[in-house]
Amino acid sequence: MTRRVSALAIGLGILVAPLIAAQVPRPAPEFPIRLVDGHQLSLSQFRGKVVALAFVQTTCPHCQHLSVLLNRMYKEYGPRGFQVLGVAFNPMATMLVPDFVKALDLTFPIGVGLHEEVESYLQHPPLEILYVPQLVFIDRQGIIQAQYAGQDDFFKEPADEANLRRQIEALLTKKPASLSGPQAIK
Repeated sequence: MTRRVSALAIGLGILVAPLIAAQVPRPAPEFPIRLVDGHQLSLSQFRGKVVALAFVQTTCPHCQHLSVLLNRMYKEYGPRGFQVLGVAFNPMATMLVPDFVKALDLTFPIGVGLHEEVESYLQHPPLEILYVPQLVFIDRQGIIQAQYAGQDDFFKEPADEANLRRQIEALLTKKPASLSGPQAIK
């Protein structure tokens, strides 16, 4: 009986999950990025640029790997209007971010956020596991054009760098879009 109930619950979860997935594309809501030095950035100040907004946990090896890749992309594509922003939301992130930035030699801004703020921004159901990293791509008009969760194939090595490049290049060369486009640019 318990196995049957568990199987039913898993089955319902699989059927319902797509119904509660984040809406993409959608206007990017404002999100405060609190830097550890006390300053604050807002997404709206980067309007006109293609933004990769990475939600990470500083102790996560996958988040560290993504941060290194994004840093490389930022150095390469930054002059063309690409901006990377990071938000660490693990416990004690404020204390851990400076060492995270230093150890990985990161050059893009990384701030801190609260778990609840991140879930809300990502339109993530509060009772589901939030896999990290989470990566959001915002076009020059401030529209979220793609959103990826840590368990997505997008992050699988060795294709992860090629996937990043493809997404960034597509958004950098993209004409202004409406809200009726695909979830991600393939």
